[in-house]
Amino acid sequence: MIRPLGFLLGLLWVPSLAFAGEIDKADTAWMLISTALVMFMVPGLALFYGGLVRSKNVLSVVMHSVFAMGIISLQWYLLGYTLAWGPDTGYGFIGGLDHLFLQGVDQEANGSIPAVLFMMFQGMFAIITPAIIGGAVVERIKFSSFAWFMVIWSTLVYDPLCHMVWHADGFLLKRGGLDFAGGTVVHISSGISALVLAYLVGKRKGYGRLPMPPHNLLLTLVGAGMLWFGWFGFNAGSALASGGLAANALVTTHLSAAAGLFSWSIAEWFMLKKPSLLGALSGMLAGLVAITPGAGFVSPSAAILIGLLGGLVCFGGVRIKSRFGFDDSLDAFGVHGVGGIFGALATGIFASTLINPAGADGVFSGLASGWHLLSEQVIAIGITTVYAAVMTFVIAKGIDLAMGLKVTEDVETQGLDAQLHGETAYQN
Repeated sequence: MIRPLGFLLGLLWVPSLAFAGEIDKADTAWMLISTALVMFMVPGLALFYGGLVRSKNVLSVVMHSVFAMGIISLQWYLLGYTLAWGPDTGYGFIGGLDHLFLQGVDQEANGSIPAVLFMMFQGMFAIITPAIIGGAVVERIKFSSFAWFMVIWSTLVYDPLCHMVWHADGFLLKRGGLDFAGGTVVHISSGISALVLAYLVGKRKGYGRLPMPPHNLLLTLVGAGMLWFGWFGFNAGSALASGGLAANALVTTHLSAAAGLFSWSIAEWFMLKKPSLLGALSGMLAGLVAITPGAGFVSPSAAILIGLLGGLVCFGGVRIKSRFGFDDSLDAFGVHGVGGIFGALATGIFASTLINPAGADGVFSGLASGWHLLSEQVIAIGITTVYAAVMTFVIAKGIDLAMGLKVTEDVETQGLDAQLHGETAYQN
């Protein structure tokens, strides 16, 4: 419980110079780098998404990610970190308010790194997750509405899921579910939420009738490269130390991305007769998403198979929107939602104690423990999916009633950049 004086002093908090435990300089250096790498992914996502929309809307799309860096960082400092990583309040669903305004989060050791560094590393995950959701509703959602959505969604969806999946007393972690770097916490939660939000906001004007090609695939290429590079911090940094486990996670991350790029391109080549740059980049992203939950639990060989299958699964996942009639503009659900679900299941199949003692021998070993792990992965997927879907529906409906979600047809026609932000990306 926070004492009133402590609450007020939190606003003027200065880090303590005292240390409890032993901080390892090599681990700290690696986690400083990893934190920066994950932060680098946010502008990478902005450019990846920005290149895929029409030129009149590129800045509005980029602004989603840029603004998330500001508003979610403040939310994480004020409330998010303590809800996600504070002492469990009972039953493993949410943390207490002990770390409100980062009280008690200082230079003392959390494992082998400073607690304040652990906080900031985790904060980067909190920033990029709601920004991913924006990919499903670009070119027609109000900026003000999406800004409110990100803050409320992070508080009511991301923070509790983070606690349930990663906190030592978290409900899903104690059950035995595995998520090394964010398959459920980041990708399934954002992908499912993106699908619900896309249905509620509705389609873009002329969707399915008018061509809406990407305006600049070179921007998307640059963003994809930044994402691939930053993902090494995302996954390998989740080892929270510089050692063999981080090295394994880095290798599995790279191989899965390469395999996803390859399999998506081959599928596109076979079905559409022309392998595209966009397809290759989408496959790379699918491979990264699919390996995220298992990066520190599976072997490099398993990672290649996960990437190959992940590319194919997501290739199919992005095509279901035409059959079901929803406008997931930039395939946030098709890649992050579908890829995250596949990756969580694959972790249940391929995780091995030979890679990580915290894991379990996968079902391919023939051991009963593997079937138990797979069943726990299914439960974690189910809980994450239902929770994210229901809460997103409630949050989005509330915002829609209060201020509306979608811009007017006139604003959509003229472009969100000029109408909502008073600027354009390109001068005529």
